[in-house]
Amino acid sequence: MNITLWGAGTSRTLRPHWALAELGVEYVSKPIRPRTGETQTAEFRVLNPKEKVPVLVDGDLVLTESAAIVTYLGDRFGSLTPDAGTVDRARYNEWLSYILMELDAHTLYVMRKHGDLKHLYGEAPAAMDAARAGFKKQLRWALPRIESASHLVGEEFTGVDILMTTCLDWAVAYGFELPDPFLVYLSRQHERPAFKTAVRANSAAG
Repeated sequence: MNITLWGAGTSRTLRPHWALAELGVEYVSKPIRPRTGETQTAEFRVLNPKEKVPVLVDGDLVLTESAAIVTYLGDRFGSLTPDAGTVDRARYNEWLSYILMELDAHTLYVMRKHGDLKHLYGEAPAAMDAARAGFKKQLRWALPRIESASHLVGEEFTGVDILMTTCLDWAVAYGFELPDPFLVYLSRQHERPAFKTAVRANSAAG
């Protein structure tokens, strides 16, 4: 087995580090960071012309996008993902799409682009306000499950718990006051040994 993970320093790169730690898979970490010039090298562009991290290399497979990597690792190593064709897998896919679109891309990342990265993308106060309001609105969909269960799908920790935790941590960092059930959920995930291992790996200097 020869697995290499490129990327560190962001919520999205934390996700595959965490999945690998949960699965107990040994891998080589290449902790390059975005917007440092490291993703613009000729070596990295061969792997990912999008010039973004994370990137997983598993033998001949080169895989980009954090959610795809987490799901692939779960399927590959027989944990973190429900079986294909089951109701739980359908729910897993539903949560995956919701987290990536409603919590990450459409709201939190809009705030990042026009807040932290406004020197690149420009200031957009109206977009920032709409993104903040949108996050609060969309989070309501998750509340009943968060209040009633330890994990998002079935009875076991899965890859969508990884994605949800990273988005909730991102929201806290952006000053959102989350309802108490979300804080309890976050605290539970933060106590997982694999989470702590992944945070250390994701913080490593490139």
